[in-house]
Amino acid sequence: MSAKTSSARRVDDVTIRPVEPDRWDDLVEVFGDNGGCEGCWCMYWRVSSGPEYTRIRGSAARAEFSRLVSEGEVPGLLAYREKRPVGWCAVAPRPAYTRLRRSRTLRPAEPDDAGVWAVPCFYIKNEHRRHGVADRLLAAAVRHAERHGAHTLEAYPTDSGHRGYSSGELHMGTVDLFTRHGFTEAERPSPGRVIVRRGLA
Repeated sequence: MSAKTSSARRVDDVTIRPVEPDRWDDLVEVFGDNGGCEGCWCMYWRVSSGPEYTRIRGSAARAEFSRLVSEGEVPGLLAYREKRPVGWCAVAPRPAYTRLRRSRTLRPAEPDDAGVWAVPCFYIKNEHRRHGVADRLLAAAVRHAERHGAHTLEAYPTDSGHRGYSSGELHMGTVDLFTRHGFTEAERPSPGRVIVRRGLA
C-alpha cells in the first residue's frame, strides 16, 4: 500500500493522518511562525551538517520541506483534535536522515538499510502537550512504517530521568514514551541520549 492511500487512524479523540500536499497548511499551523523548533521545519536531520542547517534554517528550510511534500514524499504524520491540527511526528526510512550518517554518536552501522525507519522528532502545540498526543502519534508511526515495508523502527529519545530537561529539549521524545510502545534500548551513546529500536512484523 502506498503512503498516499494511508487512511485515518482514530484513537480516543485524536485522529492521525499522513502529511500529503493537501495537508501542508495544517503542518504550517502546527509549526507556527517559528517553524517548529527555531525555524527547523523538520530539516535538521535531513541536511548533512551543522553549517548547512544554519544556512537554511528558517525560510529556506520551509521551502525545502514544502518541496518534499509537494513532490509526494510523506515525511511524517499529523495529529488532529476536533478537526484542528495539534501535533506532528517525523517518520521515514532512516536513509532520508542524511545527518545521521555524520553523527559521531548516532551513526548507524548500516546507514543504507531502507528497511530501518526512524522517528527522529515530535512537535506538539503547547496547549496540547502532556495530553497523550505523542503517544497517539508514535502508535500510528509504528503502523505506518510497518505497512510501508519497514522491518525495524529506530529512535533517539532523551532519558528524562538523567536530569531535568526543558520541553524544547524533548523534541526527540523520551525513553518512557518509546518503552510504552514496545521499544527497547539498543545503545546509550551518552547518559542522556538513548538509541531505541523495535522490530516490526
